[in-house]
Amino acid sequence: LPMIAEKQNKEQAILETLKTVFGFQSFRPNQESIIKSILNKQDVFAVMPTGGGKSLCYQLPAKMMQGVTIVVSPLISLMKDQVDAALENGISAAFMNSSLDAQEMADIYRMLKYNKIKLLYIAPERFAMPHFLETLKTTPIALFAIDEAHCISEWGHDFRPDYLSLSLIPQMFPDVPVAAFTATATGEVQEDIIDKIGLRSPKII
Repeated sequence: LPMIAEKQNKEQAILETLKTVFGFQSFRPNQESIIKSILNKQDVFAVMPTGGGKSLCYQLPAKMMQGVTIVVSPLISLMKDQVDAALENGISAAFMNSSLDAQEMADIYRMLKYNKIKLLYIAPERFAMPHFLETLKTTPIALFAIDEAHCISEWGHDFRPDYLSLSLIPQMFPDVPVAAFTATATGEVQEDIIDKIGLRSPKII
């Protein structure tokens, strides 16, 4: 019975967060099962159409879990919009990319150090920077979310060499779940993404 009660409490907490933080009454297809897998610390690979509510799948767990959720995205132009939207929902969020000056960077590193950020958007090339990785090693991390995950596949139409360094994540952070999202992927590309990142028996949506 305690197990059942715990499960119901978790489901209640998920729905409560959906309503109070994001203002939605119900989930879109697949969102709930992705969120539950992430909260159970299982890796996820999800193919979801653009506009299918992908960001909720990592923002909601980010709100509920201890530590920071790192979102890897190649779309610098969208990062600010995503961060603004998260801040509007009361989620402490920031981004790190080449548009910031040294002082702004230092501020974000300081916020990370004092666990003041729940959601941090970064460009993939940041992962190859030793200073960034050293910082992450000393930071409690809830989740890694990889957006536009097809960019890691050389079979994909959008291959980005920067993405290959993301294979370090499961090795360096074995206890942190990884959720990879893409809007388009053939069977071959899907297998390649799972393999290249090194997802560990992921839930596949």
